[in-house]
Amino acid sequence: MYILIPFRYYFCATFGKAEMLEFILEKFGVCAIIVTFNIVIYMQQVIFQDLGKIRYKKAWDIQTILHKNLVDQKLEARKSGLKNGVQQQAHHFLFCEHHSVYTLGKSGSLDHLLLNEEELQTQDIDFYKINRGGDITYHGPGQVVGYPIFDLDCFFTDVHKYVRYLEEAVIRVLKDYSVAGIRLKGYTGVWIDDGEGPKRKICAIGVHLSRWVSMHGFAFNVNTDLGYFSKIIPCGIEDNNKTVTSLEHEIGGIVDMEEIKQKLKYHFAELFGFQFVDK
Repeated sequence: MYILIPFRYYFCATFGKAEMLEFILEKFGVCAIIVTFNIVIYMQQVIFQDLGKIRYKKAWDIQTILHKNLVDQKLEARKSGLKNGVQQQAHHFLFCEHHSVYTLGKSGSLDHLLLNEEELQTQDIDFYKINRGGDITYHGPGQVVGYPIFDLDCFFTDVHKYVRYLEEAVIRVLKDYSVAGIRLKGYTGVWIDDGEGPKRKICAIGVHLSRWVSMHGFAFNVNTDLGYFSKIIPCGIEDNNKTVTSLEHEIGGIVDMEEIKQKLKYHFAELFGFQFVDK
């Protein structure tokens, strides 16, 4: 069946051509379409902030406030009659570099922290139990930590797809440095497996969603001191064939952190179809 449709539709997020066609085919239930398009596309805008070097608790507090504001805006919009909340949300994306800290997710075990409280204080390492998924991980200098605070109703409501997009952005950055990042079945995050030695995790991912608004995110080991991972069981994975790595270790030299951040911003904007705006 062929059908001619004068078509006007308002999109909350940017659709690629293939996604747009798939949407139309599904909506109108036809095999082929000749369309005259009159489409108004709302490209989502994401407010970017680089918090620089910051203690974990302070960054967590900033995330929490921004997350609550997004949720509150959505609930107010729904009270006003908008089915999925607002069409143009004030999304945020935070980059930062933490003082050394171990964080334990909701499903994690305290047994995976191999230091006691006195040892943590002596070595000046912070520790927090937090509300993201996953187990224990390390954040510290030389690591790019990214916190996307997105209303996924404006993109897609699929948590698995969201995590895959976080992974894909890092995989694309690694490709820019001729490093092959992969996904490992049964595990989140980005890994490297070149057949030489154990499989190596280079980026950990842990997220929290409430009313489809995200917080927490990813930790990308760029020039990270990997010695800190020996004091925990990273991500609770007790397997001699799995370890952690950094981009510095993989390419044999210090990497420009600012260059990494710019590449991450580019790939995230391309994947999700949004525009960055500076605060």
